[in-house]
Amino acid sequence: MNELDAILAADVLLAADMRGIDSHGVARLSGYVRLFEANRANANPQWKIIHETPSTATVDADNGLGLVVAPKAMEIAIEKAKNAGTGWVAIQNSNHFGIAAYHAMKALEHDMIGIAMTNASPLVAPTFSKERMLGTNPFCYVFPAGKNKPVVVDMATATAANGKLEIAQRNQNEIPKGWVQDKNGNESTNADELKNGGALLPLGSSYKTSSYKGYALSSVADIFCGVLSGANYGPWVPPFVSFLNPLENLPGKGIGHFVGAMRVDAFRPVDDFKNNMDNWIERFKNATPIESNQKVIIPGEPEFAEEEKRLESGIPLNDKVVEDLKSLAKKFKLEF
Repeated sequence: MNELDAILAADVLLAADMRGIDSHGVARLSGYVRLFEANRANANPQWKIIHETPSTATVDADNGLGLVVAPKAMEIAIEKAKNAGTGWVAIQNSNHFGIAAYHAMKALEHDMIGIAMTNASPLVAPTFSKERMLGTNPFCYVFPAGKNKPVVVDMATATAANGKLEIAQRNQNEIPKGWVQDKNGNESTNADELKNGGALLPLGSSYKTSSYKGYALSSVADIFCGVLSGANYGPWVPPFVSFLNPLENLPGKGIGHFVGAMRVDAFRPVDDFKNNMDNWIERFKNATPIESNQKVIIPGEPEFAEEEKRLESGIPLNDKVVEDLKSLAKKFKLEF
């Protein structure tokens, strides 16, 4: 990759590790390298805007890494929001884009609300199905505050992100009930179940516990990111792993993302909004807890706390991730 794109991609991965989202940090690096080596991703994309209005745009990422194209698309959305009040960018022909929060949080420095979402390779079975049809399809909404940290809602629409399964596999741990089903649709606690033909479950886990809501949320992300952008969607989204080839006769191009920015002052004065956000945050934090030693947590609060902790003590790495990094260093004749 060119140096500026490489720095940006590294920054996205480090942001994930700093926030404690280890599944999307440097642990992903070897996977991106394998995509390059398999000619499944373009290291130096010539991305471009292919459709545009004053408040919207569609970007063709030229098969580049979403780590690079999504932040640049967010900057386009922010510039459009400065002029039109809101800005929205759909992205086609892309690849994995790391954590959604990195892109959405770019809006904060402009006193804007940020939104970012992506679709992903099919690992999730819709309610009542044993077939993988949807990705974990995460989305992030970011709201600026005044004296408090912003509210950051960053979540997968499956019960768990695939990266959490990978962490459990590295540590040889069982996973909680309700995360996956086996190839016959039965509940399982085996972290390797996806390798055996099983599937992740939508948020809610089962019909009785409202999995249809997670299925619906994932569908929203898939339609915004895939159908609206001209990218692939549903079972046609290309796999992240390099050893699996995309299906034939694809309806779109690559993986899709969708990002947006909304100027707070397009709706009301910024200071008034931030004062009310602080009031909202403080009231929720002081909600009566179930247990006296327990506090209500604001969305995004654990990640901000982890970031402060890791700034002091460093980023812990799983042994298998370290071995991956050592292998990469040896392969490219770099000092570890």
